[in-house]
Amino acid sequence: MRLLATQPTLALLLCFLSSPTALAAPPIKGIAFDHGDWTLACDNTRTCRAAGYQPDDGEHAPVSVLLTRRAGPDQRVKAELMVGQLGEIKLPLRLSLQINDARLGPLRYNAADGTATLLPAQVSAMLAALMGNSRIALIGDDGRRWTLSGRGASAVLLKMDEFQGRIGTPGALVRKGTKAESTVLPAVSMPIMKLTNIVATRPADKALASSAALREALIATISVDDCEALQPTWNDTSNEGPQEMKVQRLSADKLLVSHLCWRGAYNRSDGYWVINDRPPYRPRLVTNSGSGDNVRSIEEWHRGRGLADCIYSTTWSWIGTRFVQEDRSAVGRNNHCHECPLETLQTRMRQAQRNGVATARKDAPVMYASARVGKDHAPKPSCSKDAACVRCLPAA
Repeated sequence: MRLLATQPTLALLLCFLSSPTALAAPPIKGIAFDHGDWTLACDNTRTCRAAGYQPDDGEHAPVSVLLTRRAGPDQRVKAELMVGQLGEIKLPLRLSLQINDARLGPLRYNAADGTATLLPAQVSAMLAALMGNSRIALIGDDGRRWTLSGRGASAVLLKMDEFQGRIGTPGALVRKGTKAESTVLPAVSMPIMKLTNIVATRPADKALASSAALREALIATISVDDCEALQPTWNDTSNEGPQEMKVQRLSADKLLVSHLCWRGAYNRSDGYWVINDRPPYRPRLVTNSGSGDNVRSIEEWHRGRGLADCIYSTTWSWIGTRFVQEDRSAVGRNNHCHECPLETLQTRMRQAQRNGVATARKDAPVMYASARVGKDHAPKPSCSKDAACVRCLPAA
């Protein structure tokens, strides 16, 4: 069975954590907004991405569209889409755009994966149609039809205009006006996040894995509901009994401790704490939703459902004194966690460096982006290969 996810569609950036003191300049907060069948994420570089889907009511073939607009005056909207569904299906060889009864020509379409990009004239026509009650459809050469919902689009695009400072300008998508384009807010470079090297774990560190005192210190930082498996009395259906802690060294005086918090049918979450390497441990919780780590980075990866067509991913990276949320992304949102999740949603971007060298990233969809540095920090996908997700990081 093939799971088709809309590669080029949405990359929304969700900016939540991270301290300005870790960055070269105070960061701009990204936003996330949902309305109807549309969703928006704007990142801390002021790039915005909006995604729309098929109507949620009735039976409609899955489709997702991604609209991307960089910050600054006179920026065009880029539109990409994907058609698809679960199962081994044969996609049409050609795909065209139709608004109401007007055919607007073929799309730049890849029949191998059901993705397409729109020409500038097609983008303009689609944006105009989304402002009203027009019927927007994608028509295959075999007669199949995919309908794009406009419900919620105008509210989402208005929010995009507001975030980028376009309201009242000729380039606004919703509320156009005569204000000069020069008044539009400029693009902002990605903040710099400097990563540090990790110190090798020592035998004495690993011995702490069975420390009752350390376990009690961790328990004091989190509620039972948020990490029930940490409790000494915990026992799940596998009858494995209490789990052992994992201890790894971060620096000369700091350790990373992890422990299972909960486990489900297709997800599990581990808690991660930074502690002193000797009493008093003073644990600081990083997250109770981790899925794995390589010591310097903690990854969260969770499915919205077993099909893995709705995925939530977060990365925290060690900057020498604490873990900072490097990126956060999602594929499929809200009631559209099915069959054709085109987007990866993101709200923060950072340029991570080690020894002053930055890792180059390709322009593709994401939800929370940051560039990492060094051989151990090569670009990686923010979601599963099964979901055919493409990570999108705008250039700094």
